[in-house]
Amino acid sequence: MYTIRSWLCVGKYRETLDEDHLIASNIGAVLQLAEAITYTHIQALYLPVDDAIPIPERYIRQGVTFVLQAKVSGQRILIACGAGISRSAAFAVATLKEVEGLSLVAALRAVQSAHPESLPHPAVWESLCTYYQEDVPFDEVLRGRHF
Repeated sequence: MYTIRSWLCVGKYRETLDEDHLIASNIGAVLQLAEAITYTHIQALYLPVDDAIPIPERYIRQGVTFVLQAKVSGQRILIACGAGISRSAAFAVATLKEVEGLSLVAALRAVQSAHPESLPHPAVWESLCTYYQEDVPFDEVLRGRHF
């Protein structure tokens, strides 16, 4: 699990399986993008978001809204997908964009500074660009032109 901000973490699916560990890590909410998990003491939202395909706009809105509501409630949030690299990073980018007013690239840089392996799949990145109306081609992100 990687701490992006004191209130926001990104992680892998397997890290979401141990509720006691999540509670010990002060996680109060989980946005799950790999498989639905029910917790006793943790708020959770599962969105059936597949990697390597664009994220539907309604899922971007639902996921970010869930994270923002948890933040406002004072909860520490974990966003988790299969490997903790692409989909979870994308939702963390979207959240930072909305909370901190960052561009997508600046938000991605912030996520990568805490979790260097994070990199949304090109189709996932494109869905963020479309949703937020920012035109940053993925190949330019990889070449680092905007960093």
